[in-house]
Amino acid sequence: MALVSGHEVVRECTARGLVAGAFNTTNIETTMGIVDAIERVGVPTFIQVAPTNVKLSGYEYIYDTVARRLADCSVPVALHLDHGKSLDAVEAALAADFTSIMIDASEEPFAENVAVSAQAREMCGTEVALEAELGSIGGKEDDVAPEFASTTNPAQVAEFVAAVGCDMLAVSVGNVHGYAPNARIDFDLLARVREQSPVPLVVHGGSGLPAEQLGRLAEFGVVKVNVASDLRNAMIRSFGEAYAANPNENSLIRVSLDAVAAITDVVERRIRMLNPSV
Repeated sequence: MALVSGHEVVRECTARGLVAGAFNTTNIETTMGIVDAIERVGVPTFIQVAPTNVKLSGYEYIYDTVARRLADCSVPVALHLDHGKSLDAVEAALAADFTSIMIDASEEPFAENVAVSAQAREMCGTEVALEAELGSIGGKEDDVAPEFASTTNPAQVAEFVAAVGCDMLAVSVGNVHGYAPNARIDFDLLARVREQSPVPLVVHGGSGLPAEQLGRLAEFGVVKVNVASDLRNAMIRSFGEAYAANPNENSLIRVSLDAVAAITDVVERRIRMLNPSV
């Protein structure tokens, strides 16, 4: 199946009461592992990449790798720009035919966040789904951390979504980027945000959240949950274990296939945590 718009992934998940995982790729091994898991479980999904992870490949390589692997996949998948911190990043991802975009101006004052996010909306048009962020999510992603973190203010949600015209809203409600085993969702705050939001919500930092919390997110209008650190750790661990077992190991393809299998297992577990009924 060809890549679909983020709109289609959101529509199908909403109709079926599912939560889409959003899994970050960097290379062919990560992509293969993600799609293998998607095919096992059958839940519509986002595959995504952040600007910090295209330094080696560029957006076009990521698009080509994902699109080629999905040609034989029957599950709807959107290719998403994760944490586009600038309009230049948005422009580059759109030029590479990404089908879903995140603009992240959450560290800016409210008015500036609205202005930048609204510009991204214009660039995406109506066919490409847009995610924007209100409240700045803490933690580190690729060694990049916000200057400050702040929770989402429910009183600002309706105004923000109306002014931007975004299709999904990323929120800061106790979730933390990176592997943060002590992170916990503030469900009271999440419920108040949901009451004010006319669009589905997005939770970042899925790697550090416990299964019992991930399994509740659908109840609160969450349609997309980002997972990155778990996948990266699985790949790095596979290569590290191979070297530790044999410092003279030279079968790159064998170790790469082991990494794909490890990533597949991680992604499948996370999808099932998000969707306990699947």
